Amino acid sequence: MASTDDPLSIALFSEMFMADQLARNRLSRALPKGMELSHFSVLNHLAAASEEKTPAQIARVFHVTRGAMTNTLNRLEWAGYVHIRPDWDDARRKLVSISPAGRR
Repeated sequence: MASTDDPLSIALFSEMFMADQLARNRLSRALPKGMELSHFSVLNHLAAASEEKTPAQIARVFHVTRGAMTNTLNRLEWAGYVHIRPDWDDARRKLVSISPAGRR
């Protein structure tokens, strides 16, 4: 059975968490005013996608609730980074795509 106080493992994970925190901090400072890291992550996902996504699909990818994703998408739409339109085949759904401003 492995020891729970393995100093090498503790040091390794401490360094990994510190590098992650430094990278997130640096990236947050480089983002446009008002944009959060979660917004950037959603834009990155949409930029890589070749088709429109529903808010529910995006929420599943990020393991958040549909309500939380709707809030994020509304903020991104207000800033002009995404387009949200009704699904013409199913009026209950919406489709999200990245805008040219979001790609920039």
